[in-house]
Amino acid sequence: MTDVSSPPVPTLDEGARGTAIIAYILYLIGWPTCHLSTIVALILAYIKRGEVRGTIWESHFDNIINTFWVTLVAGIAFGIMSLFAFGIPLLFALAIWFLYRTIKGLIRAIDYKAYF
Repeated sequence: MTDVSSPPVPTLDEGARGTAIIAYILYLIGWPTCHLSTIVALILAYIKRGEVRGTIWESHFDNIINTFWVTLVAGIAFGIMSLFAFGIPLLFALAIWFLYRTIKGLIRAIDYKAYF
Protein backbone atom coordinates (compact mmCIF):
# COMPACT_ATOMS: atom_id res chain seq x y z
CA MET A 1 0.00 0.00 0.00
CA THR A 2 1.38 3.40 -0.87
CA ASP A 3 1.01 6.44 1.27
CA VAL A 4 -0.27 9.38 -0.72
CA SER A 5 0.33 12.55 1.21
CA SER A 6 -0.79 15.99 0.29
CA PRO A 7 1.78 18.70 -0.32
CA PRO A 8 2.75 20.66 2.77
CA VAL A 9 0.64 23.70 3.51
CA PRO A 10 2.72 26.87 3.84
CA THR A 11 3.01 27.94 7.46
CA LEU A 12 4.59 30.89 9.21
CA ASP A 13 7.86 29.00 9.01
CA GLU A 14 7.52 28.59 5.24
CA GLY A 15 6.76 32.27 4.86
CA ALA A 16 9.66 33.23 7.09
CA ARG A 17 11.96 30.86 5.23
CA GLY A 18 10.94 32.37 1.91
CA THR A 19 11.45 35.89 3.22
CA ALA A 20 14.91 35.01 4.55
CA ILE A 21 15.88 33.45 1.21
CA ILE A 22 14.65 36.52 -0.66
CA ALA A 23 16.59 38.81 1.69
CA TYR A 24 19.80 36.83 1.16
CA ILE A 25 19.32 36.97 -2.62
CA LEU A 26 18.76 40.72 -2.38
CA TYR A 27 22.07 40.93 -0.50
CA LEU A 28 23.85 38.97 -3.22
CA ILE A 29 22.60 41.30 -5.94
CA GLY A 30 23.46 44.35 -3.85
CA TRP A 31 26.62 45.34 -5.67
CA PRO A 32 25.06 45.47 -9.16
CA THR A 33 22.12 47.48 -7.79
CA CYS A 34 24.31 50.01 -5.94
CA HIS A 35 23.10 48.38 -2.70
CA LEU A 36 19.50 49.45 -3.16
CA SER A 37 18.47 45.80 -2.90
CA THR A 38 20.58 45.49 0.25
CA ILE A 39 18.59 48.29 1.87
CA VAL A 40 15.33 46.61 0.80
CA ALA A 41 16.57 43.37 2.43
CA LEU A 42 17.42 45.24 5.63
CA ILE A 43 13.95 46.82 5.80
CA LEU A 44 12.36 43.44 5.10
CA ALA A 45 14.40 41.85 7.91
CA TYR A 46 13.39 44.55 10.40
CA ILE A 47 9.72 44.16 9.47
CA LYS A 48 9.70 40.36 9.71
CA ARG A 49 12.00 39.91 12.72
CA GLY A 50 9.22 40.44 15.27
CA GLU A 51 7.04 37.78 13.65
CA VAL A 52 9.67 35.05 13.94
CA ARG A 53 10.77 35.47 17.55
CA GLY A 54 11.59 32.10 19.08
CA THR A 55 11.92 30.28 15.75
CA ILE A 56 15.01 29.25 13.82
CA TRP A 57 14.32 32.09 11.40
CA GLU A 58 15.03 34.71 14.07
CA SER A 59 18.74 33.91 13.75
CA HIS A 60 18.57 34.53 10.00
CA PHE A 61 16.96 37.94 10.34
CA ASP A 62 19.41 38.86 13.12
CA ASN A 63 22.25 37.81 10.80
CA ILE A 64 20.88 39.91 7.94
CA ILE A 65 20.58 42.97 10.17
CA ASN A 66 23.94 42.52 11.91
CA THR A 67 25.76 41.85 8.65
CA PHE A 68 24.42 45.07 7.17
CA TRP A 69 25.45 47.29 10.08
CA VAL A 70 28.89 45.72 10.57
CA THR A 71 29.58 45.98 6.84
CA LEU A 72 28.42 49.61 6.73
CA VAL A 73 30.46 50.78 9.73
CA ALA A 74 33.56 48.77 8.82
CA GLY A 75 33.22 49.81 5.16
CA ILE A 76 33.25 53.49 6.11
CA ALA A 77 36.24 53.00 8.43
CA PHE A 78 38.17 50.89 5.92
CA GLY A 79 37.26 53.32 3.13
CA ILE A 80 38.89 56.14 5.08
CA MET A 81 41.89 53.91 5.77
CA SER A 82 42.19 53.13 2.07
CA LEU A 83 43.34 56.71 1.55
CA PHE A 84 46.53 55.49 3.19
CA ALA A 85 46.62 52.24 1.15
CA PHE A 86 46.38 49.80 4.08
CA GLY A 87 42.59 49.96 4.04
CA ILE A 88 42.34 48.36 0.60
CA PRO A 89 43.10 44.80 1.79
CA LEU A 90 40.68 45.36 4.67
CA LEU A 91 37.92 46.35 2.23
CA PHE A 92 38.63 43.19 0.24
CA ALA A 93 38.48 41.08 3.42
CA LEU A 94 35.21 42.79 4.38
CA ALA A 95 33.70 41.93 0.99
CA ILE A 96 34.72 38.28 1.45
CA TRP A 97 33.23 38.27 4.97
CA PHE A 98 29.97 39.78 3.66
CA LEU A 99 29.72 37.14 0.93
CA TYR A 100 30.54 34.34 3.39
CA ARG A 101 27.80 35.39 5.84
CA THR A 102 25.28 35.85 3.05
CA ILE A 103 26.00 32.58 1.25
CA LYS A 104 26.14 30.63 4.52
CA GLY A 105 22.79 32.10 5.55
CA LEU A 106 21.23 31.34 2.18
CA ILE A 107 22.39 27.72 2.25
CA ARG A 108 21.23 27.20 5.83
CA ALA A 109 17.83 28.80 5.08
CA ILE A 110 17.37 26.55 2.06
CA ASP A 111 18.20 23.56 4.30
CA TYR A 112 15.70 24.65 7.01
CA LYS A 113 18.49 25.30 9.54
CA ALA A 114 19.12 28.19 11.91
CA TYR A 115 21.95 30.53 10.95
CA PHE A 116 23.94 29.94 14.14
